[in-house]
Order: sequence, then C-alpha cells, then structure tokens
Amino acid sequence: MKLATPRWWYVRRGAPAPVSRLLLKPVSWIWAYVTARRIARTVPVDPGVPVICVGNLTLGGAGKTPVVRALLARLPGAHALSRGHGGSLSGPVRVDPAVHTAREVGDEPLMLAGDAPVWTSRDRVEGAKAAGSAGARLVVMDDGHQNPSLRKTLSIVVVDGETRNDAWPLGDGSIFPSGPLREPLAKGLARADAVVLMLPSDLAEPDPELLAVFRNKPVLIARLEPAAPPPPGPQLGFAGIGMPWKVETALKAAGCDLADFVPFPDHFAYDAASLKMLADRAALFGAGLVTTEKDWVRLPPAWRERVVAWPVKAVFEDEAALSALLARF
Repeated sequence: MKLATPRWWYVRRGAPAPVSRLLLKPVSWIWAYVTARRIARTVPVDPGVPVICVGNLTLGGAGKTPVVRALLARLPGAHALSRGHGGSLSGPVRVDPAVHTAREVGDEPLMLAGDAPVWTSRDRVEGAKAAGSAGARLVVMDDGHQNPSLRKTLSIVVVDGETRNDAWPLGDGSIFPSGPLREPLAKGLARADAVVLMLPSDLAEPDPELLAVFRNKPVLIARLEPAAPPPPGPQLGFAGIGMPWKVETALKAAGCDLADFVPFPDHFAYDAASLKMLADRAALFGAGLVTTEKDWVRLPPAWRERVVAWPVKAVFEDEAALSALLARF
C-alpha cells in the first residue's frame, strides 16, 4: 500500500510528528549511506549522445516533468528518457500512447509522449543508447540526479519555491524517510550545474532566504502556470502526485469553483472503488471532476471522458538565461 507524502516533511523548523521523525532517523542514515556509496563507486557511461538530466533534491512534487516538457520544446531532435516509475515494462521501449498504458510505461512518459519521442528503461544507459540509435540528437532525462550510471552533460535540479505559511521545500534538512531530501543537500547541489526554482503562479517573488541556499549556482526562476482555464462550474478536484495539496492551491488560484479536493499518494493506481468514491462525492456537490494531466493518463479510458485534465506549464522568467544554459546543445 502506497502512503501519501507527509506534509510535515516540508516544514523548516518545529515540524510536527517529532517522535516519527526521530524513529525514522536511523533509516535515513542508511538511505544516505547507500546513495553516497552507489554514486562514489559507479563509473558513468557515455551513451554516445549528450544527456541533460532534470532531477530533484527531494522526493518529487517540485515541477520536474513540466521543466522536461519545456526543454523538449526548445531542443529539436531531443528524446526524453524516463525510468517509467510504476510501469511494468523494463525496456528500453519507445512509448506509443496508442499502444501503451500508464501501468506499462508509467504516467510521466505517457504524458510526455505527445511532445517528443519518449523512452522508458530501468537501465538508463541502455535507454539512452536506444534513443541515440533511433536518431536522438540528445537525451533529456526525467529524474536521475542520484543515478550515476549515465554521464551527464548538464545536470539541472528543480526546487519548489513555495515558502508561504511556514512551508520550506527542503524541510529541516532530513533525508528520506524522516524528511524529503534524497541525499544531503550539499552533496546534491555539488553535482548540479543549475537550479530551476519553481514558483506558484500567484507568488510574485522568490524568498531571498531560499535563493541564498543556492548562491553558488545559477538559478533560473520559473512558474507553474495554467495552460488552460479550469473547467467552469463546481468541481471536485483530485490528484495523486508528490504534493497533491499544491494542485488544490493552484486550482483555487486559477479561479476554479472547487467544491472539494481529494488527495492520493504519488502515482496512485485508480481502481473501481476509488473512482466510485470520487464520482459519488462529486454527485453530492453537483460537481464535475478535474485532475492533473499526470493523473488523467492513469485513468481507465472510459473515465477519461468523465474527468477534465487541467494542464499546467513551466514558464521561465528569463528566457535569455535559459537559452544561454542550453546554448551548447
């Protein structure tokens, strides 16, 4: 059974659940040790094509996939590469939305497949080589900052920029499972070439204190903005992503008449029982159903006709800075 992301992960100081965090600390030390050992002992392989890695310092929810989508739109001849989290196919396989399902290739690859060629492969090296053999000029890898197997030409980490209401995207510095970090912050940043700080569309300026954390790295400011207005009328929203509460906030900020919102764990596999619950709850409010594109591709085909996919996109504040970062490609 998958568990929802603990919201207390993203509190900087004085977070709740102190006993849980304390009990999970030893597991965090093991996680950090294993990650560091794997990175130190692995010799990266050159797959024969340049690789841009778009990764996270934390466990998801920062807006990584919209950044991948934005880069693919700017880089002709680029193919995307994903591990295909939640998919059953080990790959390498080129994703075909007319053939594959999210249960086979994962939700994010299926979502990206309308923009560019996408490959899923549990072995990232083999996936990148397959893309190169199929004519990719370069590979944009969705996630993998902590995966040392591929030689990366450019490493970008995406960080959530929400700091209102005591939120802090890096938590109190704890590593999974006692916090959101995948590895110690300093080590993760040391391997990054640039940071994309992803702000909500309704946040005017980034927090100076958060910017100071990345003072030794180029920082590009981007915003997650609606690519279309929310559907009209009362809506029941739902999402199974890393930080589902951010979808609720974004829908409200975009003017959605949100009657209620139901969060699910990341990559949640919607079954008959969960879908019936959503439909019954929507009927109670006389509301439609709205969710993210990532959730929508995980729905059974018949349900896609009943649910509106609300798209968002990453919009960069300084397009010239992004172009400069990508100039070598």
